[in-house]
Amino acid sequence: MRYYEYVSETKVQMLFDQIPPKLLSKLAAEARVDLKVVGVSVQKAQTEATLYSRLELVEDYLDRNYEITWMTEPGSWFRGELDLQIATYQEVEGQAGGPLFMVGQASRTLVALIGSSYHLIGSRRHEHLGGYSSLPALFRLLQREAPEEPMNVQGYAPDYQAREKTAALYDVGVFTRQLHGFGAVIPCEFLARRLLSGTTLDPTGNTVDVVVGTPLYVAQLDD
Repeated sequence: MRYYEYVSETKVQMLFDQIPPKLLSKLAAEARVDLKVVGVSVQKAQTEATLYSRLELVEDYLDRNYEITWMTEPGSWFRGELDLQIATYQEVEGQAGGPLFMVGQASRTLVALIGSSYHLIGSRRHEHLGGYSSLPALFRLLQREAPEEPMNVQGYAPDYQAREKTAALYDVGVFTRQLHGFGAVIPCEFLARRLLSGTTLDPTGNTVDVVVGTPLYVAQLDD
């Protein structure tokens, strides 16, 4: 069982709706997910499946049909296990659904996951951010993930011009350093779609591999 911190219901439903009905029935039977397909159409069953049931089937479908890589060598979809700092950004106090940032680093790989605080699970409160000069570039990444933007199961990486990509990677590094010691650090596992990846330099001149993604889910790791 997983203790979820974050599940993107928008992505789950979008991808769930793209699974062919026959394959959906097969996946549900194998996973023992109750879609009520016996004597009921798959179309009706889709509306009755819970968010976590749909997530389980979407994850199974991605595992079977697409190459899901590890965060150190990210493809269109990648997994990871990392200690993440989770923080939301609010320009207006009490504002709901603002940007959510989850960042962490293991060795020379820096991962930044960007989503919406709307998809946080439960009433867990995270630190709120404000006034960071590196946020604009991260906002541009988030805006490319707006719900109205087309998305397919394979995922995609935006076609950045070299200068904009370099600036965004640098800003991710700056932002992560600014977050150091800010709020709780939670050991997590995640599945995410890659938005951007490349290298940048840290303040000491060492090369850092940066991966920016938008998560399907983030869950706490078992102790």
